[in-house]
Amino acid sequence: MARPIKQQQIPNLQEAIKESAWRLIAECGAPALSLRAIARELSITAPAIYNYFPDRDALVTALTIDAFTSFGDVQLTARDSVPPEQLLERFHVIGVAYRSWALRSPQRYQLIFGTPIPGYQQPKMEIVPAAIRSISALVSVIEEFRVAGRLKSENFPAIPPEYEAQLLAIKSCTSSYHALSHGVALIVWSRVHGLVSLEIGGRLPPFGVGGDALYLYEMQSIAQQFITE
Repeated sequence: MARPIKQQQIPNLQEAIKESAWRLIAECGAPALSLRAIARELSITAPAIYNYFPDRDALVTALTIDAFTSFGDVQLTARDSVPPEQLLERFHVIGVAYRSWALRSPQRYQLIFGTPIPGYQQPKMEIVPAAIRSISALVSVIEEFRVAGRLKSENFPAIPPEYEAQLLAIKSCTSSYHALSHGVALIVWSRVHGLVSLEIGGRLPPFGVGGDALYLYEMQSIAQQFITE
């Protein structure tokens, strides 16, 4: 008797492939990701995977977009949980949500913000919309501070002319926020990213593995530097 096709036994093979990929990333790291390893885990043939992902890079791209989408959903939900007029509170909950998502989803966080996978070239046209959306909550709140005259930005460096095209691409995926708001958002992100990355790696001495107090302190420092009460 012919062996039943495993694909028919998996209700959603595409999602099962991605779930298997995340498990493999968690166990062995993103560089170890391979379609053959996923096929072995799911007891299917490699061609069954090719129907959805023609190669490893296509799978990595799909995982990256999913990770950015999840991250963006969390950021936007956090922002919208606070009334628009409470700008400082909106800024705070976005920051808290950033760290919480990263600690819940360290593999996803590392895939989009960590060390690049050797040999993988991101197809920017596919990934950029999800990536820009993921930071749009932060940019929008900073823009609201700017419009309200509450953004401290003395001597903030201007965006060099050679990056104007990139900025226009970003604006095409979001609202037409001022370049200054994008710049400040980048600085804010880089500072919380550093702490979160160290915490995920368990490298926050002398504060231990948990970095609650240190992270909140940094958020307060950022707010004091850039925001007028």
